[in-house]
Amino acid sequence: MPPRRGLRQWSRIGCIAAALLATVALADDYAPITQLMRSGQLADALQKADQYLAKNPRDPQMRFLKGLVQQDMGKPVEAIAIYVKLTEEYPELPEPHNNVAVLYAAQGQLDKARASLEAAIRGNRSYATAHENLGDVYARMAAQSYSESLRLEPGNTSIGPKLVLIRQLVGATPAARPGVPLTDRTRPPTPAASASR
Repeated sequence: MPPRRGLRQWSRIGCIAAALLATVALADDYAPITQLMRSGQLADALQKADQYLAKNPRDPQMRFLKGLVQQDMGKPVEAIAIYVKLTEEYPELPEPHNNVAVLYAAQGQLDKARASLEAAIRGNRSYATAHENLGDVYARMAAQSYSESLRLEPGNTSIGPKLVLIRQLVGATPAARPGVPLTDRTRPPTPAASASR
C-alpha cells in the first residue's frame, strides 16, 4: 500500500507542475475578470469566468475567482460549493480553505470554520491570513463559551471581565453580529507555489 500512496503523490506533483505551466501561459485570462470584479461588474465577471471554465473546467485559479465573484454577489452556497471542491482536489492550497472558513464563520458555523482554517495552515504553515482568521474564530468561540457560562452561572464575577475583553477583541457580541468578517480577499491559489514547500 505505501508505494501506491507515493505514486499518487508524485502524480499530484506532476499535475500541479502542469497547472503552473498553464497558469503562466494563461495569466492574461484572469486580469479582465479581476478588473470587472474591482469595478463592481459582478454579473459580467461571472459570465467571463463561466466562458473560460467551459473550455478549462479544472483551472483552480479561475474556479477560485468564480468563488470570489459569487461571494461578492451574495451567493454563499455557490461559493462554498466551489471552495469545498477545490479543497478536495487541491488540499494543499490554503486559499480555498481560508475562504470557505470565512463563509462558514459568517453563517455562525465556527467549528467548520476552525477546521477549514486548520487545514489551510496544514497546507501552508506560513499563510498568515489563515493564522489571523483562526485567532478570530477562537476569539468568537471563546465569546460564545463565556456568554453561555455567564448564562448558566450569572453570579460568577470572573466571567464578566473576560467576556468584556473578548467582545472588545472581536468587535461585537456574537449574537449582535454573527458574521463578523474574517479576512477573505486572498489572491487566487497557485498550485505550484504550494508544491514548492
